[in-house]
Amino acid sequence: MPQPDIRTYRPVFVSLDATIERFRKLTAVRFVWCIVSMSRKSERRNAWTSATSLVRQLCVLAGSPTIIDDCARTLAKHGISRAIENHDDQVLFGWLMEGLSYQGVSDAVAEAYMNAHGYIDHADIADSLIDAAGCSKLRSYWQFDGCGYRKWAKTCNNRSYYRSCPLPRHDLRNGRLNQTAYSLYLFMRDVAGGDFVSWLDSRLTEASASSKSATPDVLSRSVTVPLSHVHGASHKVVCMTLSALLLGGAPDRELWKAAGGAMIAIDTLVHNWLHRSGILKSLGAGHLYGPKCYAANGCAAIIKRVSGRIDARTFNPDFPRVFPRFVQHAIWQFCSQSGVAQCNGNTIDDSRRCDLEDCRLYRRCGRVTLHPAKQTAGPKRLE
Repeated sequence: MPQPDIRTYRPVFVSLDATIERFRKLTAVRFVWCIVSMSRKSERRNAWTSATSLVRQLCVLAGSPTIIDDCARTLAKHGISRAIENHDDQVLFGWLMEGLSYQGVSDAVAEAYMNAHGYIDHADIADSLIDAAGCSKLRSYWQFDGCGYRKWAKTCNNRSYYRSCPLPRHDLRNGRLNQTAYSLYLFMRDVAGGDFVSWLDSRLTEASASSKSATPDVLSRSVTVPLSHVHGASHKVVCMTLSALLLGGAPDRELWKAAGGAMIAIDTLVHNWLHRSGILKSLGAGHLYGPKCYAANGCAAIIKRVSGRIDARTFNPDFPRVFPRFVQHAIWQFCSQSGVAQCNGNTIDDSRRCDLEDCRLYRRCGRVTLHPAKQTAGPKRLE
């Protein structure tokens, strides 16, 4: 029997061979995809492990094992602990308003202005609202929205009542703070019903009862979200102010401590350290300082996840196991001029990689340049 010419021979089962070939290619592509996916997951796990290790070492260097006791002593010194016991809104308003006044400028500038020009208190606003007439925006917290008072322009969004308005009578640093003061007063009067402590208790209890798995983060949002709608009250300052109040103001209120411990305030010091250390880069979370710090995979989310991997009880047995506020405060303390002052614009030339070889974190740190294009001439930037 003659043999077929190999040059012209075609197999009988052409369709079967084609199916096998497609299956082989699909299998190969799938295999490569699985390898790449597993590699990426492994790299990401390693990035989180490295980030956690670095943050844990920072907590050893700069973490405050007495952070809760420090809050309690400060509150007791200023009469806030007694005000909580007595449900005294007048004292609590003054303390909250002072905390909100530190937005937008350095603490030294804000404090110097308040010392020179005085503070605004609960009675000031209560008395002024008695005599206020005409402007509907002063009738309730909800109507106050859109006041628009501008100190230097001497105007507002309801100009026909400007001359009789009590807001301009208070010499605060800017018009936004005047609006913040009245907005906070109306919030405590109308939303909290004139009893801010009971409002906190109610919000936290409701949040705890709404879900069997109510986390400290859920508890914290139950009070920070409403207060962040007070005019001029940024999420960062609300967290800073409330965290101290909840952590140290009422030792017998477990929900207060749980909520306060979950509150994270991201300022430029914290954000810049996460950038310089390489944590943001390794986690694919690079972003500019601002709202994205609180977005998914932002600074706050990273600190919360890393905090879940660090047992804070190793620093103080009385701490909760997961303590994001302690971790965030440790980062701030490591960078702040009033703390360790190790990592900030005064000690590092941000136009190049950090060269502080005496830093205890030097060998672990990614030392990522903060501002590669920045000119080196001139004084160093203060953070």
